[in-house]
Amino acid sequence: VSFVIAKITAICPIGLLKRVSDLLRWQYKDPSFYLPWKLNTLPIFSDSSALYHTLEKPAPLSPKEESDLQLAHQRLLELCQKCVQDNVALTIDAEDTSIQPAIDYFTYSSAIMYNQDGNPIVFGTIQAYLKDAKERLFVTTKTAQSLGIPMGFKLVRGAYMSSESKLASLLGYDSPVHNSIQETHACYNDCASFMLERIADGYGAVVLATHNVESGQLAASKACDLGIQKGNQKLEFAQLYGMSDALSFGLRNAGFQVSKYLPYGPVDMVMPYLLRRAEENRGLLSTSSLDSVLMGKELKRRLKKLQFAKSEMASPSSMKIEIGTH
Repeated sequence: VSFVIAKITAICPIGLLKRVSDLLRWQYKDPSFYLPWKLNTLPIFSDSSALYHTLEKPAPLSPKEESDLQLAHQRLLELCQKCVQDNVALTIDAEDTSIQPAIDYFTYSSAIMYNQDGNPIVFGTIQAYLKDAKERLFVTTKTAQSLGIPMGFKLVRGAYMSSESKLASLLGYDSPVHNSIQETHACYNDCASFMLERIADGYGAVVLATHNVESGQLAASKACDLGIQKGNQKLEFAQLYGMSDALSFGLRNAGFQVSKYLPYGPVDMVMPYLLRRAEENRGLLSTSSLDSVLMGKELKRRLKKLQFAKSEMASPSSMKIEIGTH
């Protein structure tokens, strides 16, 4: 196992995550707004971040909410401690923008505690389909680097396109998601390039989670140009188990670290997750077609080889050789 993936919604109530996100957004609008429970963290927002989820000043957390927040954070710290003991990185998954600020808060406050000595244990997740993704990645990474905190990130395209756009439209705001898939691709590739440059300078780590062949090729080429060794543990590619196998094996055969992402949990929760991944990766269908073509070629090759072997076994000369060997 190269990584353990955790969802904050599994250890903290969604309602509380929304409340914490509202409070964090309001503090970003008004820095004088005091949050007594807030731990040290890295930048969560950027100037281009969508803040329309919080239009009014939220009420402070109740004592019960603060207690629940502390319990949730303690659960995450226990996961972090176990990962430190086993030297396995912990990646925190991203979710929709209504609760993402709280998730980033959990991630970054834990990273400050556990990412030390050039070894990022806690990884955040950046969704490249968001318009502010690149700016947030730049700001957070540079702040962490200035503080001597090695920060790791998993880069994905995003999984809540329909719901994000629908909610923004209902509230009368522009969608936080890029207007086209091409802009999302460009953002993903720019974020990957930025993190590869940091790794080449000896800082941070990245997991490039993508089913897009072009993104994989561009990142692999960029890594080679920067002189990043193919066995470098700070660079890893990842695809879902059973998806984009041609990309996975191609990158692995080229010498890069590759993981197959294996979801685990109840079927009624895992299936919606997998369906969101399919929506997230619009290039997945074309990649699956490539996999089908390659598997078809391999099947034909094996059938041809099998037919040739059978014809050899049926010929008199081969029979003589077989009898002779016995």
